[in-house]
Amino acid sequence: MYPALAVLQTMHADTEVLWVGGEGGMEALLVDRAKVPFKTIPAAGLHGVSLKALPGNLLRLVRGFFAARRILGEFKPDVLFFTGGYVAVPVALAGMRIPTALFVPDIEPGLALRTLARFADKIAVTAKDSFRFFNRRERLVLSGYPVRADLARWSRSDACQALHLTSEAPVLLILGGSKGSHSINTAVQAHLEALLEIAQVVHISGELDWPGVEAMMKSLPQARASRYHAFPYLHDEMGAALAAADLVVSRAGASTLGEYPHFGLPAILVPYPHAWRYQKVNAESLVGHRAAMMVADGDLMTGLLPAVTSLLHDPARLNAMRAAAKSLAHPQAATEIGHLLYELAGKKR
Repeated sequence: MYPALAVLQTMHADTEVLWVGGEGGMEALLVDRAKVPFKTIPAAGLHGVSLKALPGNLLRLVRGFFAARRILGEFKPDVLFFTGGYVAVPVALAGMRIPTALFVPDIEPGLALRTLARFADKIAVTAKDSFRFFNRRERLVLSGYPVRADLARWSRSDACQALHLTSEAPVLLILGGSKGSHSINTAVQAHLEALLEIAQVVHISGELDWPGVEAMMKSLPQARASRYHAFPYLHDEMGAALAAADLVVSRAGASTLGEYPHFGLPAILVPYPHAWRYQKVNAESLVGHRAAMMVADGDLMTGLLPAVTSLLHDPARLNAMRAAAKSLAHPQAATEIGHLLYELAGKKR
């Protein structure tokens, strides 16, 4: 979702765009904020679903195919662009004669992207580590992960001012995605006093755990409260949090492969353990490039504080991780993918 929005931000104003999403999907609000025309189709996943749910999901995919064929017939696109998700499958099948580009955000492609890759004209990948998952490498383009312009615009000084941070102590950013991570939040709550002794903490908890985090924030003594900056979620200031941080603790979703390198941000990654192995593979990639270290979700209560302490007390290692992360950045990723789409559209014309 976010990579596609980043690519759209680089495209010419006269380019006509239509976003097709799944019924009831979470992207509707974000697409509406970006002022992009939006239509939905029935869609459902097949991988990992129960036998009881499988027939209904298959029926939704069939209905989605016919809805997608109707939408494509009316819109008549010159190129299709997919970034994953089961909604892409019926659209791709309905538009098999239309030039197609895929973007693979994670190191390892998901089932939908693996399926679509067989028919794609071009496949853009975030990192070279993804090459091993594809056979026909002549179609691969190493683009990097597209970072949205509203994130990239922040300088560290502007970010610190916006979030009321000072230069007296390093900044530790802790986040778990839009819904948050309960296990990360629980470990933070258990070790908050110790964390605040060594750093200013920007904690993005997610909406589900926010009541407890807010109550904890209000209970802190003034000396500690001034160092703790907690939010349920950040929209416009998310780039500020990334730009201001000296170290981040987070899950290992695909955005970590692009946003952390863009800001040269060292990371402690905690892969989500209940969603196949995509996050673990992402984390292993950054660890292998010496831009991050990894803590297992089950080890958070005992491993989080020592990991944070060891890095913040070792400036040389932190600087080496910062340089390693920065070397993985692809600042022109969104523009390069945009050029790829225009190239494919031009071939059709």
